[in-house]
Amino acid sequence: MAKPTRVLPQTTGKMPTVAVLLAGTADDTESVTMVSAFEQGMRLAGWTKDANVHLDYRWGGTDPQQAASAAAEAAALKPDVVVAIGSPVVVAMQRVTATIPIVFAVVFDPVGQRLVTTLAHPGGNLTGFSNLEPGIGGRWLQLLKELAPKSSRVVVMFNPATSPYNDLFQRSVEDAASAFHVEVARAPVRDDGDIAAAFERFASSPDVGLLVPSDAFTYFRSGAIVTLAAKYRLPAIYAFRRFVTEGGFVSYGVDAFDQVRASGSYVDLILKGAKPRDLPVQMPTKYTLIINLTTAKALNLTVPPTWLALADETIE
Repeated sequence: MAKPTRVLPQTTGKMPTVAVLLAGTADDTESVTMVSAFEQGMRLAGWTKDANVHLDYRWGGTDPQQAASAAAEAAALKPDVVVAIGSPVVVAMQRVTATIPIVFAVVFDPVGQRLVTTLAHPGGNLTGFSNLEPGIGGRWLQLLKELAPKSSRVVVMFNPATSPYNDLFQRSVEDAASAFHVEVARAPVRDDGDIAAAFERFASSPDVGLLVPSDAFTYFRSGAIVTLAAKYRLPAIYAFRRFVTEGGFVSYGVDAFDQVRASGSYVDLILKGAKPRDLPVQMPTKYTLIINLTTAKALNLTVPPTWLALADETIE
């Protein structure tokens, strides 16, 4: 018996164009996986590249100037929909168009960044998937203190230019600091030299822990940050699995690839006539905890059985 043929979404006139705008560069391994996740999500919704939809990729690098240039290129294509992955490119895209539908993913607190009016009713030409909520900083601090209880000073590393929303995360950490008897400091970094200098500066103090929240700049410098954390023997909590697979201690956050894959469902709805303002922003419902036990051993830390049981993945 012949297998039934899947019916793809019907288009009228020209094949629709979706511009996909990503932070980082096309040769980054994680970025390549991000592209694959998006195209898989599109296929699940019935859209196949070059069969019934044209996908055009643009890369926003890791600084606002590159993001602005890529956003201008994407807008010039006059696509039917833009998919923007990561806050820097979403913000850049918002600045160049108020009419082209934009679906975002891996974005921290879209209301606080003024990307949408409310989560339930975005109100403009943007909607999508948020990767973290502001109050998560307190949970990160709790995790760090339970896994590395000697930590008495906690440093948050971020780039102000690529994570202007960091004040929201920082505030949630600082609000929880007294309960965990820790001092909280900021380590703003704007280039590679700043990262090395920051480690040298704050690692000279005893019992320091490090938090590296969602930020495109630090994300694409994960290798350097993990190497320096190991050099100075600092326990660190990261937003993304990438850091832990490269030797970082712990990550706690959403699966970015799942969010990008899910964005295909919103692209599908918009190509079929839905308006971004009518599609509520989706917040994460599950956070993933990943622990590198080899790094824990190198730091002379013992991971309690309760946390091992809670971990979604352990790396040895």
